[in-house]
Amino acid sequence: MKIYCGIDLHSNNSVVAMTDENDQIIYQKRLRNELELILEKLEPFKDNIQGIVVESTYNWYWLVDGLIEAGYTVHLAHITGIQQYSGLKYTDDNHDARWLAHMLRIGVLMEGYIYPKKDRAIRDLLRKRSQMVKQKVSQMLAMVGLFSRNTGKSVNANYIRKLTEDEIDKIFSDSNLAFAMKSNLAVMRCTETQIEYLEQQVLQQGKLKPEFKQLKTASGIGNILALTIMLETGDIRRFSKAGNYSSYCRSVEGKKISNGKKKGKGNSKNGNKYLAWAFMEAANFAIRYNPKIKQFYQRKMGQTNKISAINAVGHKLSRACYYMMRDQVPFDVDKAFV
Repeated sequence: MKIYCGIDLHSNNSVVAMTDENDQIIYQKRLRNELELILEKLEPFKDNIQGIVVESTYNWYWLVDGLIEAGYTVHLAHITGIQQYSGLKYTDDNHDARWLAHMLRIGVLMEGYIYPKKDRAIRDLLRKRSQMVKQKVSQMLAMVGLFSRNTGKSVNANYIRKLTEDEIDKIFSDSNLAFAMKSNLAVMRCTETQIEYLEQQVLQQGKLKPEFKQLKTASGIGNILALTIMLETGDIRRFSKAGNYSSYCRSVEGKKISNGKKKGKGNSKNGNKYLAWAFMEAANFAIRYNPKIKQFYQRKMGQTNKISAINAVGHKLSRACYYMMRDQVPFDVDKAFV
């Protein structure tokens, strides 16, 4: 007898459902999120289980890793790609778990990518760096706003970076304003230090794999961005076309067209936000240092706005990087920006 298993994963418990080839329930129960307990309940059926589907929630690492190490074939369900039967009036966690098993049985499960465990920690360290960069920018913008509101003068990021506490005391006679500015400055300095530490750790441990070394030949991509693209992309062969990869990088506009008219927007947040950030950063650097890319950007600026123009550059770079990683070729600006 073939058994198909679905696990509806929550923060502190999981609903485990096992069904046979006729969708008849073999086992169904809500269990605590304890790997040993879940493995114990699965053990009597192990030889017959064809696969286990786990929901791709924020906390799947421990469960998927544990099931794989125990010898099970595990599938990660892509939540946004799963379609529920529209005729249902009532569903619950038990139904959701059975539905995962059902989709696996009939071969229509939309799967997410199970990122290799050995590379996951260094990837997440780079993600932590990204979080720190956002914190730093947030503090900097708060200081720019505070300065402008109370002095009537505009300042840029370079000015803020060079500020000292003594200079803040001279600028603001009100001690409360000075204290607020110093608080932002202290947090910004702290995040800068953490960013440096994180970068050191990543560069010491993370090395570009041979198939990713070509990334550094692209305009705007240095060590950190190359590592980010490599670690967030994973196996490039999982993307069948450049368009699929660009969509995953969020560099393709979510738009629905019918009969030549716009009929709505797709989910623009589908994809990888860290790759989206990486290619936007690369686009900003490429515009500065590559004349041909700058020319392309300026042409786009004449047709649309600044953000859309930078997105267009990021889209071109993501497509170029797809072919560079897949075919092991260096960056060719004449091919990428025609």
